[in-house]
Amino acid sequence: MRHHNANRKFNRGRNQRKALIRSLVRELFLHGKIQTTLAKAKESAPYAEDFITKARIDTVASRRDVAKRMANNDIVGKLFKEIAPKYIGRNGGYTRIIKTGPRQTDGALMAIIELV
Repeated sequence: MRHHNANRKFNRGRNQRKALIRSLVRELFLHGKIQTTLAKAKESAPYAEDFITKARIDTVASRRDVAKRMANNDIVGKLFKEIAPKYIGRNGGYTRIIKTGPRQTDGALMAIIELV
């Protein structure tokens, strides 16, 4: 039984799954909007929201925590200088998922995840 195992596995190992989510969030912060499968968008949205919430409190500890988990200092700088200040007055809900229908080749449900 899969009690308390809510995360999607994506038929990948733990390290590959972590790298996938990290790269999706990195591209989201870099471009502001990405198109991916619905499952990947739903799985990566909480991570992006957590990074933005941490970045709203611009302290050395929060910078180190985000840098440790993001593993790309250019994106961390952009997150703290450009993205997080836009959401100072907002209490969550920094991302939006828009369903776009099935993919032509294999029928996977696609979605666009974007920063609000």
